[in-house]
Amino acid sequence: MSGWFVMTCYFRHIQHIFKKARIRVTNEKKQIDKVIRSILGVEYKNCPATWRELKKKTTRDEEAFISKLKEEFAKNV
Repeated sequence: MSGWFVMTCYFRHIQHIFKKARIRVTNEKKQIDKVIRSILGVEYKNCPATWRELKKKTTRDEEAFISKLKEEFAKNV
């Protein structure tokens, strides 16, 4: 169970981003996580670093991040 938590520890904080990107978080959590980490350039399973970079990126330009997330998610799912 801890692997599940680590992988998605930041998801609860970005529900509004998933909503804007029209990404429904279901069984694809691992795939969504990989896409986000790829966009951010963060190593897999490093949740604190992912959350830190995600906050920076979305603070600078949330709409650009959402656009990139939609684009990359569509390619990878």
